Amino acid sequence: MAEDSVSATLTVAAPAATVFAVLADPTAHAAIDGTGWVREAADRAPLTEVGQVFRMGMYHPGHPDRHYRVANQVRVVDPSRAIGWLTGQEKEDGRLEFGGWSWRYDLAPLGRDRTEVTLTYDWSAVAPCVREYLRFPPFGPDHLVRSLRHLAALAVPEAGERTPAGPDDAG
Repeated sequence: MAEDSVSATLTVAAPAATVFAVLADPTAHAAIDGTGWVREAADRAPLTEVGQVFRMGMYHPGHPDRHYRVANQVRVVDPSRAIGWLTGQEKEDGRLEFGGWSWRYDLAPLGRDRTEVTLTYDWSAVAPCVREYLRFPPFGPDHLVRSLRHLAALAVPEAGERTPAGPDDAG
């Protein structure tokens, strides 16, 4: 039996709330993406509720249009714990049509300033007729790890950069 999902896990040196905030910001997704296919957020509002739709400008040399747009529908939002969405397209009449694949990030706090992040790409709901012409997963095995490393770089302040002191910080 073939696997219908692939996952990768990385520990990020940042609090879960910080990691979640990066993931909930569609404008950060191009920088997170490990394939280079995600180009820009068409919708810039933070992801805050199940059912919310956000669109992304994409590029893939093997896509018939090369430059195209996807519509993602948020399926899980559990601040500092999980966020995920289905990817599909928006038809000219505004209907959303999904292909059966989804992305999900699960966050597990490891103390105050570290978070274990698991990224899962699941294509278990892809119809057999789609599987006849699209290979799953459509990227190499290093994509998920590369995406998690990009996420970590965005969530961790640059060396020498301090986050503002909070009321509990003395000094």
